[in-house]
Amino acid sequence: MPVAASAHAADIDFVLWLVHGLMAALFVGWLAYFAWVLYRFRSARQPKANPAGATGHLALGVEVGVVVAEGLLLVVIALPLWFSRTSAPPAEPNTIVIRVVAEQFAWNVQYAGRDGRFGAGSPTLISTDNPIGLDRRSPGGRDDIVDLNVIHVPVDRPVVIQLTSKDVIHSFGVPAMRLKQDVIPGTTSRVWFTPTRPGRYDIQCSQLCGIGHYRMHGIIVVESEAEYEQYLASAAPAR
Repeated sequence: MPVAASAHAADIDFVLWLVHGLMAALFVGWLAYFAWVLYRFRSARQPKANPAGATGHLALGVEVGVVVAEGLLLVVIALPLWFSRTSAPPAEPNTIVIRVVAEQFAWNVQYAGRDGRFGAGSPTLISTDNPIGLDRRSPGGRDDIVDLNVIHVPVDRPVVIQLTSKDVIHSFGVPAMRLKQDVIPGTTSRVWFTPTRPGRYDIQCSQLCGIGHYRMHGIIVVESEAEYEQYLASAAPAR
């Protein structure tokens, strides 16, 4: 996995290590059992097959142990983490909300601007210069910032990303943040995270979305609060 750059990444990695550790133990155990069976029931020692099979309690105990381990992993660790990641996003006053509109083959990024309100949009307004159909005359729309394939966020502040698509199904994947969310036309889905490490991190479309899927690439720039404010000021539309 790439470097962990979000607050919840360690929890995701912990579950992945547990799952892979359990699968590795099962793999090694079954290989050892298979080798023992080949030796124990070789034709020289047991020329006639015994249809009754194994009669000891060891095999049953191992099977029960595997089921219990998998149940604990699912119920005690995996499901609580899943519920926490799919629950309502943080409602802290300093939470940043960003809209991302996917299309073949780009990520259109919209910030609410200084007033904190997103402007309305309409499909009839979509053009080359206005890829998300933003109505600049709507309440909140005058100061909205629209960017392409680059998302700027400040470090150590919660970020909520609202996702939708203009055309086909895409998938918003940020490996360093341990994020992945399908982006479906006609619906709005959300992912949220708190970036903890400044840097530039890849955004990948992890759903085959057409002939140009390979070039649907973006960047999340995690920077200081001052650098983030500087970006907002420089990208703000002229009044």
